[in-house]
Amino acid sequence: MRIFSGIVPFAALLVPLAAIAAPASLPDTIEKRAAACVACHKANEQGDAFFPRIAGKPATYLYNQLLNFKEGRRQYPMMTYMVQQLPDAYLREIAQYFSAQHAPYPPPAPTNATAQMIERGRVLVHQGDPERKVPACVACHGDTMTGVAPAIPGLIGLPRDYLNAQFGAWRNQKRKAHAPDCMGQVANRLSDADVAAVTGWLAAQPADSNARPATSLPKPMPMECGGVPSTKTEP
Repeated sequence: MRIFSGIVPFAALLVPLAAIAAPASLPDTIEKRAAACVACHKANEQGDAFFPRIAGKPATYLYNQLLNFKEGRRQYPMMTYMVQQLPDAYLREIAQYFSAQHAPYPPPAPTNATAQMIERGRVLVHQGDPERKVPACVACHGDTMTGVAPAIPGLIGLPRDYLNAQFGAWRNQKRKAHAPDCMGQVANRLSDADVAAVTGWLAAQPADSNARPATSLPKPMPMECGGVPSTKTEP
């Protein structure tokens, strides 16, 4: 009886141990599969100097960026590794998922930009610089700078360090888009001081979490941009 009584408790343990060993069945949803993206781009989607906020960006813009990483127009080994084996349909699904997310924005971070720099940035954003053949930012990114569907991103709510880094990447040809690369042209026409002014103004603007990309621009874009479908420019 003593031997038998010692076996029963051990046998009783086998059932719960088997239950623990059995892996849980996770739902196969885009939200679960996108967790790898959120690990870097932040669960709260606020973004930082290295990993920008991608929530709420137009779907075609996000899809284009995934393609740019996959095809070598943008350089970041981790992103290239993540997307290089993914089929086109899956890239579109990822882009659509993040485009539909609209997490709250954080308040603007403190800046060391002077009032003079901020004002110069405002002028460039709203009026451009005709002498340098630099169009106003709003002419492409929309009057509220929240982007234009389907392929132009919003710039409000991005950290200044990230914006500065992207201007540098365009200048150094570490970041490219489908030809003609309009942002590459603009970045190389701006002086260092003007880049600092534009990014200073953008980063100082509070972002409205209820804002959405515009559905169209009131006038044709001032430059031909390869990543924007059916771009028609003014003469």
